[in-house]
Amino acid sequence: MTYALAFALLTFTFVSTITPGPNNLMLMASGANFGYRRSLPHMAGVTIGFTTMVALIGLGLGEVFTRWPQLHTVLKGLALIYMLWLAWKIAHASAPKDKGPSARPMRFLTAVSFQWVNPKAWAMGLTAIAAYAPDATWQSALWVAAAFGLVSFPLISLWTIAGTKLRLLLTNARRLATFNWTMAGLLVFSLIPILTH
Repeated sequence: MTYALAFALLTFTFVSTITPGPNNLMLMASGANFGYRRSLPHMAGVTIGFTTMVALIGLGLGEVFTRWPQLHTVLKGLALIYMLWLAWKIAHASAPKDKGPSARPMRFLTAVSFQWVNPKAWAMGLTAIAAYAPDATWQSALWVAAAFGLVSFPLISLWTIAGTKLRLLLTNARRLATFNWTMAGLLVFSLIPILTH
């Protein structure tokens, strides 16, 4: 990979990772509701899950959707149902002090598996592989995956940290409810461009 192509790839991964999407919005809500430290498994799951997904797309998984486009429609349907359920959970989250010891943010394996129904993750992965690994070699696919692995954790951490800062303002039930409903609405809104594409 040339320096110019590597720079373009890193720019793409930076912009696509830091912009709002389901992962970032859920991590901001997690930071606000649970704090940074308790959100670490969620962040690790997003980073490892998405990086693995991009590598697998580059190693041939993307071809499955080319051969059977109806699978893409099935994936969109599953994603819509799951995202609406997550939005409902975020909207109805109670204050951290009311959650009790059993309440927890998204677990590592749940965050890993979430990538497979995340429409933005699919769009990012398929676009990156098509643009930066068009030769379809395993080396180029791994370069693209590595670029996402490099930028993902620091950038999604910023969204979680932003949530923890908002937590200081969410000290009463009304403000917390407004925040949670807003985040749920943004999560649903973030699906519209992807699901209508």
